[in-house]
Amino acid sequence: MSEYKIALVGFGGVNRGLAQLIAERNAAWQAELGFSLKIVGVTDLFLGSIMNRDGLDAAQLVALPAAKGAFAELPGGTAEAFNETIIKQSGADIIAEATFTNPVDGEPAATFCRWALESGKHVVTTNKGPIALHGTELKALAERNGVAFEYEGSVMSGTPVIRMARQTLPGAVITGFEGILNGTSNYVLTRMEEGLSFADAVRQAQELGYAEADPTADVEGFDVRLKVVILANELLDARLQVSDVRCSGISGLSAADLEQARQAGARWKLIGSAQRQADGSVCASVEARRLDNGHPLAGISGATNAVSFNTELLGAVTVSGPGAGRIETAFALLSDIVAIHTAHAQR
Repeated sequence: MSEYKIALVGFGGVNRGLAQLIAERNAAWQAELGFSLKIVGVTDLFLGSIMNRDGLDAAQLVALPAAKGAFAELPGGTAEAFNETIIKQSGADIIAEATFTNPVDGEPAATFCRWALESGKHVVTTNKGPIALHGTELKALAERNGVAFEYEGSVMSGTPVIRMARQTLPGAVITGFEGILNGTSNYVLTRMEEGLSFADAVRQAQELGYAEADPTADVEGFDVRLKVVILANELLDARLQVSDVRCSGISGLSAADLEQARQAGARWKLIGSAQRQADGSVCASVEARRLDNGHPLAGISGATNAVSFNTELLGAVTVSGPGAGRIETAFALLSDIVAIHTAHAQR
């Protein structure tokens, strides 16, 4: 059995969810997974930071209020976010990075990942920005330093779409994919089908916590565009930049448009897709599409995500599951740690 020391960078919903899982399931993981986790540091731009190489009480961390500078309430804690110190000096084997990140430049997450990899530490992250914008650089940095860089949760939260495709579809020859990769926009479309206006559906999504105060990234397709870049580069060996992906959203659709589709036996969905062309290049887009009800993605409703892989040998292979959620995304971090442990055990 192994024990991995872990430092949490960002302590919003995702890493707080991971701490909750550690508090509740660490003993079971020892028997089931062959390892346990010890939190040795946490840093958050809003809450501050805390470090203890002998381990922190995960349950105590989870119970901490989401108040500015709250880590100062704990012994050894401070209201200052000493991000670099926690990453480099906490003694962690693994850095779990889950911060709020600018989708334009991937910061500050890209820098946090870079610091960890340069220090010879494994990184697990749920952030899209660093992968879509700096993936080639960060993967090369991890390889040079002999550590893992894992990011399963960056596309469909806890639904293991990247790992599933890599591990279960070799030889099937993936030629492209189509996906509903944003739960907020899909929820909005579902509510519009029930008669709400676009504005009212967005407002309800915000009330439920699906949409941010500014929902632009979700409803205009910018979030999906980053995920399309990740999937295309990972699974189709593309070398896409974000600017290579045509992008439009759902804000131009009306409830009448959705009703007309229903009467025609179809549904509108925000689809992120990529396809390998005859010349080997990869063409990608994000756009609202009217799908016939027989399409494998037409029946995906609410905040659920799904992706349908086009393959030479199997045809369409579709995977659906939660695309958001605190515990669901925390599970993605756990699955990345399991992958690191498995690779380490095989050496």
